[in-house]
Amino acid sequence: MAGTDDLAGTGGSAAAANAARRTRLRQYQEQLLERMLAARTSSGAHAHQLGIEIGGKRYLLDLLEAGEIVPLPAVAPVPLTQEWYLGLANVRGNLVGVIDLARYLEQKGAPPIGNPRLVTFAAGLGFPCALLVDRVVGLRQAADMTPAAMTPEGSGLRDADGREWIPLSLAGLVREERFLQIGLHEGLHEGLQDDPSGKPHSGA
Repeated sequence: MAGTDDLAGTGGSAAAANAARRTRLRQYQEQLLERMLAARTSSGAHAHQLGIEIGGKRYLLDLLEAGEIVPLPAVAPVPLTQEWYLGLANVRGNLVGVIDLARYLEQKGAPPIGNPRLVTFAAGLGFPCALLVDRVVGLRQAADMTPAAMTPEGSGLRDADGREWIPLSLAGLVREERFLQIGLHEGLHEGLQDDPSGKPHSGA
């Protein structure tokens, strides 16, 4: 039937458009990552990392990949999104998607303690997102740490006081296919770069 053929054609066009958009997004991410790596090499900014705690675990963020640290504002849930995508928050007039890293990594960590904060992604990453963190520990230097046991997230580090840390690359996180799919259904939202609300984009 003509109506069925039209629907099939429309669905195929939408799928092709989504695939093309994902390809452009990956290319954009690769270019940003290359620029950040070049800046890191020339400036030596990798010497220090930002220490944070999430779900009872300690993480190290590259200073070039982290943005602002702000008190936790009100978070508005977004329907039909993954459980690790907590919703939207207003940070200095900009909407950012709030990510629960422990849930994203499918971990059963300790419940949040203290005064939680948001650590936004650096603008250079091109993603309006922020991590919900239990505590910001401050600057740390991974170069002074020693290798520790492997963790589900990768190689760990141990500082002089015996505390273990997990290096976390936000640039790597935004390149993960699963991170880009915040919607519970295919087609709800193909990425976080343009619109953190998870709403589908209409064609031009």
